[in-house]
Amino acid sequence: MKTSFYRLIRFAFCSFLAFSISANAQVTTSPENQKTGTIPSDNLPITPDVKIGKLPNGLTYYIQNNGKPEDKVELRLAIKAGSILETEDQVGLAHFMEHMNFNGTKNFKKNELVDYLQGIGVEFGADLNAYTSFDETVYILPIPSDDPEKLDKGFQILNDWAGNALLTEKDIDEERGVVIEEYRTRLGAATRMQKNYLDKIAYKSRYAERLPIGTKENLETFDYESVRNFQKDWYRPNLMAVIAVGDLDVETLEKKIIENFSDLKNPENPKPRQEYGSENHEGTLVAIEWDEEATSSQVQIYYKDKGQPQKTLTVKDYRDNVVEGLFDQMINNRLAEFSNKPNPPFIFGFSYKGQIIGNKEAYQSFAQTNETGQMAALKTLLEENERVKRYGFKASEFERAKKDYLVRLERAYKNRDKLESNRIVGRYVQHFLKENPVPGEEWSYNFAQKELPNIKLSEVNALIKDFLHDDNRLVVLTGPKKDGLKKVTEEEVIALLDEVKTSDIKDYEDEAVRSEMMSEKPEKGSIVDTKVNNAGQLNETTTLTLSNGARITYKKTDFKNDEVLFDAFSYGGSSLYSDEDFLQVVYANGGLAEASLDGLSKNDMTKMMSGKIARVRPSIGAFSENLRGSASPKDLETMFQMIHLYFTKLDKDDEAFASYVSKQKAFLSNIASNPNISFSIEVGKFLNEGNPRFSGLPSPEDLDKANYALAYEKYKERFANAGDFNFYFVGNVDEAKIKDLAETYIASLPDNGKRETYNVPTFRPKYGANELVVRKGTEPKSQVRLSWSGETQYDVDEARAFNALAEALSIKLIEKLREEEGGVYGAGARGSISKIPYGSYNFSISFPCAPENVDKLIDASIAEVQKLIDNGPTDEDLDKVKKAKLLSRKDQLEQNRFWLNVIRSADYNKSDINNVLKYEENINALTKKDLQNVAQKYLTKGYLRAVLLPEE
Repeated sequence: MKTSFYRLIRFAFCSFLAFSISANAQVTTSPENQKTGTIPSDNLPITPDVKIGKLPNGLTYYIQNNGKPEDKVELRLAIKAGSILETEDQVGLAHFMEHMNFNGTKNFKKNELVDYLQGIGVEFGADLNAYTSFDETVYILPIPSDDPEKLDKGFQILNDWAGNALLTEKDIDEERGVVIEEYRTRLGAATRMQKNYLDKIAYKSRYAERLPIGTKENLETFDYESVRNFQKDWYRPNLMAVIAVGDLDVETLEKKIIENFSDLKNPENPKPRQEYGSENHEGTLVAIEWDEEATSSQVQIYYKDKGQPQKTLTVKDYRDNVVEGLFDQMINNRLAEFSNKPNPPFIFGFSYKGQIIGNKEAYQSFAQTNETGQMAALKTLLEENERVKRYGFKASEFERAKKDYLVRLERAYKNRDKLESNRIVGRYVQHFLKENPVPGEEWSYNFAQKELPNIKLSEVNALIKDFLHDDNRLVVLTGPKKDGLKKVTEEEVIALLDEVKTSDIKDYEDEAVRSEMMSEKPEKGSIVDTKVNNAGQLNETTTLTLSNGARITYKKTDFKNDEVLFDAFSYGGSSLYSDEDFLQVVYANGGLAEASLDGLSKNDMTKMMSGKIARVRPSIGAFSENLRGSASPKDLETMFQMIHLYFTKLDKDDEAFASYVSKQKAFLSNIASNPNISFSIEVGKFLNEGNPRFSGLPSPEDLDKANYALAYEKYKERFANAGDFNFYFVGNVDEAKIKDLAETYIASLPDNGKRETYNVPTFRPKYGANELVVRKGTEPKSQVRLSWSGETQYDVDEARAFNALAEALSIKLIEKLREEEGGVYGAGARGSISKIPYGSYNFSISFPCAPENVDKLIDASIAEVQKLIDNGPTDEDLDKVKKAKLLSRKDQLEQNRFWLNVIRSADYNKSDINNVLKYEENINALTKKDLQNVAQKYLTKGYLRAVLLPEE
C-alpha cells in the first residue's frame, strides 16, 4: 500500500497541471460561500454519465457504465478519514488501519485476501492497492465484471474494508514490522528537511504533527485498542463512498451496492468530523534547510490566502477558475523560457494557485536550481511575479493560452467515449472527498468554446494583485550541505524580497515567430509498394515502401479518437562510433534535440505550436537511431513536418547546448548524495570494470569536455540516410492522408543506398559469483540486489518462461519476506532474456530492509530460489502468474502504445509478429517444468550479491 504524503506539500515532485480549473472546487450550493456582490448564476451541472445516490445510513455511491476496458469494473472505497483525525496515541494508525484491511477481515483471514485476488489475476501493488493521506483513505480494487462470482467477491471485499477488519492482536503485531519498513523507506534528506519546515507551511496547525506514516516509536508500541478505536470512530458509512465504474450496467452495480452496504451502521454517538486548518501569520516566514544527502537545490514561495478557499458552486465560479487557469498557463510559459536560456537561473520553474494544506490555498512559485543558484532562482521568480503585477500579460500571450486551453479540452471531448475506467473513477473519488466538480467533457468543452472569447485579458491581469502580498508569506530553500558551499541566510532572503519590490523591471517582450513549421513543402517522392500484413487478423497492419527505400508500417485503430502514436528506428546508433569518438560525445548526445529546428528555438516552437498537439523527439541509442512522437489526427501534417526537419534541418545551436549542460550540471551535481542512487552507480561501475565505453555519471568537468561539435556531426551522419529507417504509426489514422504525407515528407528524404546494422560489443559485464558492499548514508536503511546474468542463445520460449519465473518468485518473496518475516515493505524479482546486441539473460531480486536483517533476508530469498530450482513453482503460484498476465494482456490489446511496441519490436528484434496472436495459448501452455528448467539453467551459475549499508 502506498502512503500519500500530502501532495501539495511535496508539490515539487508532482506533475504540474497548467489547467487546474477544478482545484478545490465544490458543487454543493451554499449561499454563505458565494462571493459578496457577485451576480448569481446557474449551479454547475453533474455529468449525466454518472448516477449518484445515498443509502439511508449515509453512504454515498457513484456508478457509471463504461466499456473500456471490456469485462472490468474499477471499484473504490473512499473514506473521509486520514491521519489528521488521529489522537496522540493513534499517530500513524490511520495508515496502519489501511494495512490491517489487507491482513485479516471477516471473510478473508490473514493473507487470504491477496491470495484470492492474485488467483483471479489481480496483482498486489500494481492493481490492488490503497493510500492514506492527511484527510482521506482510499482503497483501490479492479475486478472482472464478466463473472458473477468474482463480482460478488469484489463487493464483499469492499464491505470488509468498510468495517470488518478483525484487528486481532496477532495480526496487528505481525504487521508492525511491515509498516516500520515502509517508514524506513521514507527516511532520508527530504524527510529530514521537511520535518524542519513543515510547521511553517502548516502554521500553528495539527497537520504539522500528523504525517500519515506516523512515528517509529508509536508504530512499535501503540496499544491494540488505539487502532480499534480509530476504526470504530471513523470507518462509518456517513463518511464513506463506494465508486463503481466499468463494463456493467448501472442497475446491477447499484443492486450490489445496496445489498452489501445497507447494513453498515453509524456509531450511536459519532465523533464530529472536525476540519483543521492553518492560521495566518504576520510578515514573511523563512525556512532554509540543507542536508549532506540532498540531491538538489529548490526554492519555494507561498503567498498564503488569508480566508477560506473559494468554493466552485456556480457556472460563474467555474468561469473564475478558467481565468485562473489561463493565468497559470501564461506565467509558466514565461518561466519555461528562462529554463531554455544559455545560463538558466533554474532547471525548471513554475507557479500556480492551489491548496497547500487543510483549509489553506496559496499562490505558489517553485524552482529547482544548481547548488549555488538559489538566490538567482528566487530573484527570477520574484521578478516575474512583479513583472506581471506591473505590466500584465500581452495580448499575444493571452491568445496562445486560450488556444492551448481549448485544444486540450477538445482532445478530452473527442476521446470522451474512449476513456479507460481507471481514468474516470478518480473524478468521483475527488467529488466525494473534496466536492470537485464533474460536469463532464462535453459540457466543459462547449462552455469553453462559448465563454473563452468573452474572457478579457484585464480579468487575468487583475488576479496577481490578490495573489501577491508581504504578509502570510513563506519562503523555503532546501539544498545540499557540503564543504565550500555557503548557506543562504534569512537576512539575504528578506533583503531580496524588499529589493525586488522597488527594482527596475522592464516589461516582457513577446517576439513574433513564424506561423508554420515549414513554409514550403519538399518535392514529393512516391510509394512504390503497398502491402497489407495479416489481413483480417487482430495484428493487421499496412506497410508502405517508399521511393527512397524507407518503410512505413501503420495500424489503424479506434482505441482513441484523437491520438496517433509514432516511432522510427534505424540500426547502428553509437555502436558504430569508435571508442574514442563515443567517449567524446556520450555526454553531448542528450543535448542534440535541445537545439533549434530550422531556426525555431524551443521557446519559438512553443509559441508556434499554440493550439496544436504534435511532438517529435530524435535520439541516438546504443544500437539504433530513433524518433518518437505523437499527434492529434488534425495535426498529423505538423508531426510529419517535424520528422522531415529532424532529418534535414536540426540546427547546430551552441546556446541551446550551453543551456542543456548548465541544467545537467545542476541536476547531476549532487544526485549521488542519495544513498540508493549512489548504490546503483557503484553497481554499474563494478559490473563494467574494464569496459572501454563505460561512461557512468558525468562530473561537471565531463560535461564541460563533451564534444558537441562532434556529436552534431555524428547526428547528421546517423540521420543522413532515411532509406535505412522503419517508421511506425498507430492510432486514428486516415489512410489516404498518411499516404499523402508519407510521399511528401518521408519519401522526399535523402537515401544513400546503404543498409547498416549495429556493431556487437566485445566487452561483457561481470557475471557469476561476485560480492559488492557499498557504504553510504546515515539512516539505518539498506538496499539489497541479487542478480544472475550472462550470455545465452536467445529462445522465445525460454524468454517467456524466464519472465514468468520472476513473477512466481515475486509472489513468494512477498509471502516470505513481508508477510512471514515482516522484514520488508516491498520485494520483487525480474527476469528477461534479450536478443540485441547479443543473446543475454538477467535475473534480479531487490528489496530495501534494515541493515541488521540483510543476511537473514538474503538467505530467505536464496532459499526461495533454490525451491524453484529443485521443484519449480507451486501449481497455485503458476496459475496466479498466468491469470495476471492474461488479464493484463486483455487491457493491452486496446491500447495504441502496446501495438506500437509490438509492431516495432517485431522488426527490431526480427521476431514473428504473429506471436501476439498466440499469447494466450503460449501462456496457458507454460508448465512448472518449463519454469524449473530455466531456473536450473540460469540460476545455478553464481550471482552478484550487492548490498548497500549505512556509513560506519
